[in-house]
Amino acid sequence: MGFDDALNKAKDFANENPDKVEQGLDGASDQIKDRTPDSVDGHVDSGADAARDHFGLGGEDNDGEDNQGN
Repeated sequence: MGFDDALNKAKDFANENPDKVEQGLDGASDQIKDRTPDSVDGHVDSGADAARDHFGLGGEDNDGEDNQGN
């Protein structure tokens, strides 16, 4: 399996299980923040947000409500 195949599998999984992917990103971000200086927290959040955008999970704001202009 090449890199493109693995990436496509990850995208398919994200589309089918957005709640699990969101939970995984949150958990990974928290672990990284716990183990690194506070000065990198913003970079960790930016990376997690970029991953959410890449997988199409960027439609919610921080309180979990849909942010569709209501």
